[in-house]
Amino acid sequence: MFLKRIQLGLIHVAVAMTLVPINSTLNRVMIKELAISATLVAILASLPYLFSPIQVAIGAFSDRHPLLGWRRTPYIGLGLFLCVSGLLLAPSAAFLLPENFWAGAGLGLLAFGAWGMGYNLSTVSYLSLATELSGEQGRGRTIAIMWFMMITSIIVTSIALGQMVDPFTAEALVRAFWMVGLAALVLGLLGLVRLERRASARTSDASDEYTWSQLFRFILENRQAKLFFIYLAVLLAAILGQDILLEPFGGEAFGMSVRATTRITSLWGVCVLVALLVAGVLEGKIGKRAVARAGGLGALAGFLLIMLSGIIVSQSVFYSGVIFLGIGTGLATVSNLSLMLDMTTPEKVGLFIGAWGMSNAVSRLAGTILGGAVRDVVTQLAQNPLMGYILVFGIEAGMVALSLLLLQRIDVGAFRRQAQQSPLVERAAIAAD
Repeated sequence: MFLKRIQLGLIHVAVAMTLVPINSTLNRVMIKELAISATLVAILASLPYLFSPIQVAIGAFSDRHPLLGWRRTPYIGLGLFLCVSGLLLAPSAAFLLPENFWAGAGLGLLAFGAWGMGYNLSTVSYLSLATELSGEQGRGRTIAIMWFMMITSIIVTSIALGQMVDPFTAEALVRAFWMVGLAALVLGLLGLVRLERRASARTSDASDEYTWSQLFRFILENRQAKLFFIYLAVLLAAILGQDILLEPFGGEAFGMSVRATTRITSLWGVCVLVALLVAGVLEGKIGKRAVARAGGLGALAGFLLIMLSGIIVSQSVFYSGVIFLGIGTGLATVSNLSLMLDMTTPEKVGLFIGAWGMSNAVSRLAGTILGGAVRDVVTQLAQNPLMGYILVFGIEAGMVALSLLLLQRIDVGAFRRQAQQSPLVERAAIAAD
């Protein structure tokens, strides 16, 4: 099982590696160096998450329809290929935008859309596979290994990108994206080799087929599932919504170079890594919800410090905020993923993992667009770019505080009790439709 956990980690690493250049380095270059509107950058960066409902459909479909004998592998492979393709096209779209807006926007839609479709296909599939291979007792260990490997890869990728784009040129950026993309493809394919056992394909009868309304009804009629969906969306919108603004903020507030702001991701990643290790120990002693609460409090402190650093123009306070944000993110990641995998049922693993994945994607969409739009509007009104960033970080702090209130009402036991009663309701709904 250890080898399979490493393979699952390699797939997670591969997808994460394609995200780092797009969501950190390219964002900073587009907003700071190319002077592209942060709102436009936010829209492009959030386009992938418009495809998030497909996670529910793919998860539910793959639960019942093996493809060539595999339920998850084909979707992971296709998703990885699309992620890498989008990564390779993204720099060309960025440099084309200032010269030819419509051509650049079209290429941007293609690049970010390909990455987004690949992200949704692969994520729901490998998380479902991780749930199935690990079993309830081994899920925490699987999560720890997968996320440890993923955060380590983010740190290494960020450091490598910083080196490859220094000094910054368009050619250096494109070359760096190609190197990261090819490395991600190789690692992902190695992870897929003999990971999933091939089974005989089965076809489902008509009673196994669900409409979109029935899929969402099954989730939303479970009060705890609905509450957890909202909780994840609010928390992750805050924590993940800062992705496109943290590095541009460092450049705007403190005059950091591209190389220096790329290192922000490395510092954040080291803190997440340490927190992941600590969270694995804490879960067994104080429980998952307590660790999730500690993670939320850490993220809240991080946002408040980052906001304060812009007000008093203190780089040391800024780095302190990044450290707290990284620690909070790490603690929240392990605990919330453990809660997420607990809130599934054996016969509908893909369906629920798809729903939680959609919540993740919706939160990224809302957080990214909110961050970019608020930053631009406030900057125009106040004629001060820093004010836009400060207000966004303040809003995200408020969202983390709201998520902490929602966390108190989540009960895994209540979710399972209601989920066990759902088949009768579900069949009645299908008959009615």
